[in-house]
Amino acid sequence: MKVAAGILGSGIYLPERVLANSALADRFGLTPDWILERTGIRQRHVAAHHQACSDLAIAAARQALENASTTPEEIGLVIVATATGDYRSPSTAALVQAALAIPNALCFDLSSACSGFVHGLMVACSLVISRQCVKALVIGAEVMSRVVDPQDLATAILFGDGAGAVVVGPVPEGYGLLATDAGSDGSEYALAFVPAGGSRMPDTLENLSRGMQFLRMDGIYLFMWAMRILGDSVLRVIRIAHLELDDIDLIIPHQANRRIIEAAAGRLDLPMEKMVLNLEHCGNTSTASIPIALHDALAEGRVRHGDRLVLTGFGGGVSWGSVLLRWHSIKNDQNQKKGKKQ
Repeated sequence: MKVAAGILGSGIYLPERVLANSALADRFGLTPDWILERTGIRQRHVAAHHQACSDLAIAAARQALENASTTPEEIGLVIVATATGDYRSPSTAALVQAALAIPNALCFDLSSACSGFVHGLMVACSLVISRQCVKALVIGAEVMSRVVDPQDLATAILFGDGAGAVVVGPVPEGYGLLATDAGSDGSEYALAFVPAGGSRMPDTLENLSRGMQFLRMDGIYLFMWAMRILGDSVLRVIRIAHLELDDIDLIIPHQANRRIIEAAAGRLDLPMEKMVLNLEHCGNTSTASIPIALHDALAEGRVRHGDRLVLTGFGGGVSWGSVLLRWHSIKNDQNQKKGKKQ
């Protein structure tokens, strides 16, 4: 019997501390409206000093497990998509497994920057479909405040901290994952990268004094590339599923910048109502942005049983990825069971 895989439930965590535009405006000699007009962001969340990536990931995962009516014992795979994990080794996914008391699961981190959650979702669905595991936990979690130079206007006004998680598992045939599109172009890696901290440039005192531990980003070039790749990848994944753009109910893009999303919607000739946009209250949370936006859309009632969704990410690497899902609601199954009993 063929197995289909989809998202069974989601969860998020945003740190309590909020960094509003007003604080950044004072730092850079700007106005809060100047930041809002150029980014679409009013505020972003910042992790407390005692919080690491795994703390955010664990909180989001707990909520996702509850919303998916799933116990830790059912999870056979844990993927944490992140560029800001707790340690270089072990994986942050292993720390999540331990905290949630998930037994004997395959655990690993995935590093694809802002595309990471989509790539992790593709891997998890593939392993469920191939029966390598029954259910999987996919988490996008970032503490971007630790790698952003607070004095760099190009990045400090964009990024925030947060985590989003989903439980992936079997769904009825015709639902769940319908198509994927993904790729990378490593020749453009320097468009967005953190120079120090790896084997090529260790965290020496000299490198730290030069600020090489902070994110470097070519904002203008990246904007142009992202605007193009977002639209192209969305169209490709829809064609792969033998569907048309009008068949898609909602697109959930990486929340990089409002202008990028608006430009992509314009290229696709789509109304903004079909785009999920939530970066106003949480900023660009990198790998975490898509699962957080998905969770918000679910909470707002924008996703219904049977809807076709495209989740699409783009970012450092440079990399991209899109998945097309047909949404299957657990509540729909529960309502049908109630109807049969009556």
